[in-house]
Amino acid sequence: MSLNIKEIRKDFPILERETRPGVRVTYLDSTATSQKPVQVIEAMNDYYRHSNANIHRGVHTLAEEATSMYEGAREKIAKFVNASSSREIIYTRNTTESINLVAYSWARANLKAGDLVILTEMEHHSNLVPWQMLQAERSIELDFISVTEDGLLDLETYKSLLSRRPKLVSFTHMSNVLGTINPAAEIIRLGHEVGAIVLVDGAQSVPHLSVDVQALDADFYAFSAHKMCGPTGIGALYGKSALLEAMPPFLGGGDMIKEVKLRSFRANSLPHKFEAGTPAIAEAIGFGAAVDYLSALGMDNVAAHEHEITEYALERLEEIPGVKLFGPSADKKGGVAAFTLEGVHPHDVAQILDRDGIAVRAGHHCAQPLHEKFGIPATSRASFYLYNTKEEVDLLVNGLYKVKEMFG
Repeated sequence: MSLNIKEIRKDFPILERETRPGVRVTYLDSTATSQKPVQVIEAMNDYYRHSNANIHRGVHTLAEEATSMYEGAREKIAKFVNASSSREIIYTRNTTESINLVAYSWARANLKAGDLVILTEMEHHSNLVPWQMLQAERSIELDFISVTEDGLLDLETYKSLLSRRPKLVSFTHMSNVLGTINPAAEIIRLGHEVGAIVLVDGAQSVPHLSVDVQALDADFYAFSAHKMCGPTGIGALYGKSALLEAMPPFLGGGDMIKEVKLRSFRANSLPHKFEAGTPAIAEAIGFGAAVDYLSALGMDNVAAHEHEITEYALERLEEIPGVKLFGPSADKKGGVAAFTLEGVHPHDVAQILDRDGIAVRAGHHCAQPLHEKFGIPATSRASFYLYNTKEEVDLLVNGLYKVKEMFG
C-alpha cells in the first residue's frame, strides 16, 4: 500500500505555516525532530483538559484514568518494537538519557579497568560522551569500528576488534549524518558470539523502519518520541528483563521504591525501578498516540515512501555542480542527504535556503568525529519523512542553484 501523502500532510498543521508572507515552510529537518500530527497534539490536550492527575499514587477517578493512559502508552510502545513485555520498556527523556541509563547503571555495575567497549566512528555524541566519561572514571578501553569512504561500517575491522573480547558493543542502527542503515542483526550476533552485551542507538531507525527488538536480539535499544511524530521530552529504553532486573536504579526518589526506611530502601519492580519522580505523563500519552499514528500507516509503507523520496533527492542533488554528497547509495540508507556545496559554508547554505522557507540543518550534527574523518568541519543536511514530497526536493534543488548564483 502506498501512502496518500496529500491526505497525510493535512494531519500536520505546521506544514501550512508561512515563514513570511507568501512563503510556506518546506520542512526538511526531520532527522533533528519530526513534526507532530493533530492526533498527537489532541491526545495530549485531551489529557490536560479531562484527566490531568498524577499517576500510580491516587485512587480517585482522574488518577486512575491518567495511570491507565500512561501505562497504555507503554503497552503500545512495547508492541511497536515487539518487546516481549511492557515491563521491558523504560520511559526516559530521550535517546541520550536511555544510553546514559545503561552507562550509569549497567556499565558501572559490570565494567572495570581494561574492559573493552566497541563503538563506531559514525556515532552521535550521545553514544560517545557517556563512554568517554566512563573511561575517565574507570579506565575502560574504547575502540571503534571504522567507516569506509562510501559511508559503511567496515565489518572486517569489527571482527578484528571482537578478538579482544569486548564487554559491550554500542552502535547506531542508522546514522544521523550519512543515513547509513547498519546491519544491526549481524553486528549483534557477532557481539553475542564473544559474550558481549549489545546496545543499539535507534533514534533514527525506529521512526523510519520496522524494528523488532526480539528478532534483532538486542540487549538494549534506545529511541525518542520526538523523532517519530511524538512530543519532545520523552523517550524509551528497551532492555531484556533479566538485564534490567539485575541493574541498580538510575535515579532515587518517589515511585522507584517499594519501601523506604531512614537508613535503607527496596527498589520497585520493573519498569518503575528506573522511573523516579513524577514522569512526563502527557508526553507519554502523546508518545502512545504517535505510535498509533505510525502503526495505522504501516512502517513498511513509511520506509518505502522515504526510500522513493531519498532516491529522487540524491539524483537531483548530484546534478548540481559543486555539490558533494556523503554516505552510501539510496538502497543502503534512510531519508538523509548530507552534502557540501563548493565555496559556500553550510551555515550560509541553510540561511539562504531559509529565505525561501526551506528548513535544512547545518553543522556537525552532534557527530564531530565523523566530520573529522571526512576532513570537513560541517555539512548541510536535508532529511525526509512520511510527509515530504518530490516537489519539496525540487524546491531544495532550486534553492541551491540560487545559493550558487549568490556566491558566484
